[in-house]
Amino acid sequence: MFPHERSLVEKLKNEPFAIVGVDSDPERDKLREAMRKEGISWRSFFDGGSTHGPIASAWNILGWPTIYVLDAQGRIRFKDVRGKALEDAVDALLAELKAGKK
Repeated sequence: MFPHERSLVEKLKNEPFAIVGVDSDPERDKLREAMRKEGISWRSFFDGGSTHGPIASAWNILGWPTIYVLDAQGRIRFKDVRGKALEDAVDALLAELKAGKK
């Protein structure tokens, strides 16, 4: 999973695009080590060491990984897209933004 996300971050570094991670590992040190090992450069938040942490609960996350693609207004526009479908979703939202759609 992470190689594709890394390539998106690189490809879209000059676009209004961001990846945000939420991690439910039981220990913060394991999160930091995993981020280092996997080359994760985007923000990743520790969710209290539980799959029932405050972020997962607020966003109704029931499985991992869960992927939400939000538009410029913060609305969820796509859910659980991966690979090419994720890239297509992001490209579509960027195209809308450039065309002035909301």
